[in-house]
Amino acid sequence: MRLGPWEIALIIMCVVILFGARKIPEIMRGLGLGIKEFKSGLKDEENSAKDTDKPEEKKSEGKNESTTT
Repeated sequence: MRLGPWEIALIIMCVVILFGARKIPEIMRGLGLGIKEFKSGLKDEENSAKDTDKPEEKKSEGKNESTTT
């Protein structure tokens, strides 16, 4: 299902009627900040997951070497 230009225009008009023209920039700014925080949180989580995986690999390699000698 695709949205055509008339459907998009109708959605925009409904948003303007519901929230008013003055509130829309504030809402969009808050939405943008929320998305930015979400993305930075995902990057931090990925980095911390990578950092915690690396020491475990080194520890497991060290254990394997000590058991073979």
